[in-house]
Amino acid sequence: MAKPDASFAIKRIYEEPVDDDGCRVLVDRLWPRGVSKDRARLELWLKEVAPSPPLRQEFAHMQERFEDFRAQYEDELAGNPAVDQLRELAAQHGKVTLLYAARDPDVNHARVLLEFLAGVGPGK
Repeated sequence: MAKPDASFAIKRIYEEPVDDDGCRVLVDRLWPRGVSKDRARLELWLKEVAPSPPLRQEFAHMQERFEDFRAQYEDELAGNPAVDQLRELAAQHGKVTLLYAARDPDVNHARVLLEFLAGVGPGK
């Protein structure tokens, strides 16, 4: 069970790490270009929570495909044990920052994951 003050946030991995990030977890399946492992300051690279390769390729970060992508990704997350791993990290650390590389802060899988973890969003 998560601490009452346990929380999740999302942030582009290209932004500078700050102490308030808590436990930093990369949730992309591919390593982001131009970011060294030292600069990333990760606690964990959790590839398994990212969208499946076919779903990621079908979506291709196209806004017009986002709602279909969201529904399919939420279906993947519903049966994904990596989601429980993120919840356990939140219980241990209080805050988990989900790191992603996509340019759009609203049309990306990390946003869907954040809303899924919070139990909000169109599919909830």
